[in-house]
Amino acid sequence: MTIRRTIPPGLLPPRPVTTHKGEAGRLLLVAGSAGLTGAAALCALGALRTGAGLVTLAIPESLQDLMAVKLTEAMTVPLPETRARSLSRLALPTLLKELERADAAAIGPGLSRHPQTVRLVRDLLPRIRKPCVVDADGLNALADPTRTFRRGGPWVLTPHPGEMSRLAKMRSDTAQNAREATAKAFATRHQVVLVLKGHRTVIAAPDGRVAVNDTGHPGMASGGCGDVLTGMIAALLGQGLAPFDAARLGVYLHGSAGELVAAQQGQIGLIASDLATTIPQAIRQYQRASTPV
Repeated sequence: MTIRRTIPPGLLPPRPVTTHKGEAGRLLLVAGSAGLTGAAALCALGALRTGAGLVTLAIPESLQDLMAVKLTEAMTVPLPETRARSLSRLALPTLLKELERADAAAIGPGLSRHPQTVRLVRDLLPRIRKPCVVDADGLNALADPTRTFRRGGPWVLTPHPGEMSRLAKMRSDTAQNAREATAKAFATRHQVVLVLKGHRTVIAAPDGRVAVNDTGHPGMASGGCGDVLTGMIAALLGQGLAPFDAARLGVYLHGSAGELVAAQQGQIGLIASDLATTIPQAIRQYQRASTPV
């Protein structure tokens, strides 16, 4: 199934006139560490531009002031940190309380691979009962070959080929040569939605459905674009979309936004913040195409 031609209309229905911000999706984003604050900011920006009503970013406490300046519209929660200024295991109780108030979550962008942070992620993920996007260092924490893959609530995993090879414990070229089969097998075995990023991103559902996206272009091979996608999918989960629908629509809109940027300024030189800024136009384009003439 190719998303551009067959993505169902109306996956993101119009909001009632009485909608308030608390009904538009409350998100908790667990992201960022020293040197990787951009990933956290872009994830939050992607979520906000995709319509999330309230976005809270959980970050190491020493980054609080910096992130509060970078993100005017998002809230921040400063948490205990390691000496390397990544999230500490001591952050777990606060994160669990924050999750109680959230409709959906995203974990991973810019978290780092510090051993304490990895242990925090491994302790946190199985306890999440809300829809959750797991990306980047969240995926790296799951990919420990000495541990059993333990699933929590509804998950959307968004690996690039290298992360996919570590998750599935296979060679990267093997995963790339059979992208649809690899994604489908992993999604059905672990009962997650799997977004295998790359040229013609593959989205696989736990029930065996597979979609292949054909929006986007090579200019989107730019640092931070994947972090924007993580925020986009989390925002759609928070607005009530089923995980497979949130993933395939998020991927479609992400690529469409990239195409809109390229139409204005060309492919080369696109940066992730360009992409995030253009998301509302991509949503408007999708909604117009979904409206019967």
